[in-house]
Amino acid sequence: MSRRAGSTGSNSTLAFVESPVQLLNVLEWAHAHAPGAGLTLVVLSPTDPMTRGQLRRMAELAREEGHAVRWEEARGGPAAPFQTIGGLAGTLRRADRVVLGDPFSRYVQLLLTITRAAELVVVDDGTATMEFVAQLARGERLVRWHRKGGRPGPRDLIFAPVSSSARKRLTPSERRRVQIFSSMPMEETPAGVTVSANTFAWTRARFGPPRITKGADMVGTSLVETGVVDGERYLEAVRTLAKAHGTTRYFAHRRESTEKLHRLAVETGLEIVRPDLPLELIARRGPIGRTILSFPSTVVHTLPLALVGTEVRVAVCDIDPSWLTENASPRAQGFLSGVTGTARDVHRLPSVIAVV
Repeated sequence: MSRRAGSTGSNSTLAFVESPVQLLNVLEWAHAHAPGAGLTLVVLSPTDPMTRGQLRRMAELAREEGHAVRWEEARGGPAAPFQTIGGLAGTLRRADRVVLGDPFSRYVQLLLTITRAAELVVVDDGTATMEFVAQLARGERLVRWHRKGGRPGPRDLIFAPVSSSARKRLTPSERRRVQIFSSMPMEETPAGVTVSANTFAWTRARFGPPRITKGADMVGTSLVETGVVDGERYLEAVRTLAKAHGTTRYFAHRRESTEKLHRLAVETGLEIVRPDLPLELIARRGPIGRTILSFPSTVVHTLPLALVGTEVRVAVCDIDPSWLTENASPRAQGFLSGVTGTARDVHRLPSVIAVV
């Protein structure tokens, strides 16, 4: 039964999300830490059609759970950011607790300069959460892992004071509590920060158990689109893995390009599936393959939790150093290896040599 949606007045919780995974993990946090309380979810909508579609579906689920959803066309033109932030300022100042999905987002960092909330909660955003926690613990500037090692651009320098202010606000103090809600492993925990585990209890309660098929499914990655992995080597690696494991379906990452996916379909024969929900929910609903193949990504940590108690096996293939582009961050190989090495309940496959 749906819960009554809360207001944004006294004792209110305001959550900011920019991706379907972030919205899913806000629902997981609410299930674990605020049962029965309605949140106000603010969707800072991106422009990518795939992401927008998944966010619309997740927003429907959030409303069914009794949460209020405020959809903001936050990137709908040059004036949109000013209108969005101006329209949210009053509500944000009144909120007692702010939940956010991406501390690296410039949008979120700007909003953090306005809030007076006594509690900030960072919910899981996958591998980015691992990097955020490590940077906060070391007092470093907040920068995404695949960009680390490069020189700051002009926009980075202009935005540096806001980013610095956001990092300070995300550091616990006598006036502010900070919580991190994550399924990702963390080597370093910032002093004073409370860490709680995301076990995907809401996902398991809401969906499944899934029907399991005999074959194997593959999970795509956007490492080519972010400039980390060479496109030709990735294509060959997918082809080799699919042939070796009898894979028939390829679940595309929402940021994978249409051109790349078309080539994958033509050259590998895989059925390309563009999910309308985060993969954790798709897998839990089923049908899903008995084996799920993945490259290093968030899902090697989250899928075993979402599918606990089923017979599904998650298998991960490491990124061979020869696949990296010349522009890849110096930290890329170590970070990706760490994502795989710290994953629990997964089967580790030998690296594929992609000959092109």
